[in-house]
Amino acid sequence: MNIKIAGQLIGSSHPCYVVAEIGINHNGDLSLAKKLIDVAVAAGCSAVKFQKRTVDVVYTKAELDRPRDSPFGTTNGELKRGLEFGAIQYGEIDAYCKSKGIVWFASPWDEASVDFLERLNVPCHKIASASLTDDSLLRHIRKTRKPIILSTGMSTMEQLDHAVEVLGRNDLLLLHATSTYPANYEELNLKVIPVLAKRFGLPVGYSGHETGIASSVAAVALGAVMIERHLTLDRAMWGSDQAASLEPNGMTRLMRDIRLVETAFGDGQKRLLERERPIMEKLRRVGL
Repeated sequence: MNIKIAGQLIGSSHPCYVVAEIGINHNGDLSLAKKLIDVAVAAGCSAVKFQKRTVDVVYTKAELDRPRDSPFGTTNGELKRGLEFGAIQYGEIDAYCKSKGIVWFASPWDEASVDFLERLNVPCHKIASASLTDDSLLRHIRKTRKPIILSTGMSTMEQLDHAVEVLGRNDLLLLHATSTYPANYEELNLKVIPVLAKRFGLPVGYSGHETGIASSVAAVALGAVMIERHLTLDRAMWGSDQAASLEPNGMTRLMRDIRLVETAFGDGQKRLLERERPIMEKLRRVGL
């Protein structure tokens, strides 16, 4: 149960692959996006992820015309267009990530966005939870023959069964997720992770939207082979996803704790350690 992204194998016998979800936390500012990439690199993350939309396709005219105050204007459409990076920005992101030695990819929300990302030769595609029931998009992404990461929030098991049937199981990784922002701990249901792995015979990870890191580390202990967490410079910044994100110190501590837990897993073979021997000789009365 492995997939490979940019030459790196991801699966139960490999280190957990940690994705820093920048998403739209760049607030339409390329310099902020680069700062977030720097944070991910410094923390030791495996990849960074963005989101890509064709705004007029993903949203209805009524939704775009809906009043909504933001730094970009007074309608939801002005906000969505203000947050959307185009070819120039993504060209710079691609070059910047290459210069920093970190993988990047994105969640395309429509077919044109898949084609846009393909022109940048991304190593894989992430399907957002909101897109899990969009069969047309799923089929279009599968045609790229790239590895696929499928988030499973806001979905029933029956809907997930159907999505996996549409996509096929080749080069597919599932992410257990709860699509509340930020998520409450009683909503996380981490025990679903091994259930999905058994049901589908696929690598399974965890996409978290809670405020802390303990649950993401627990997800690794439950078998998650990929962890995705939103990243921000400051959770108090303007933006809809900032409050459900980790700040730089949080991402650094998450990486530290995941690697410590992986070290603590060991190999599953019970043995007497040499460091235990003097303690045994000191404390054990019989059976030395």
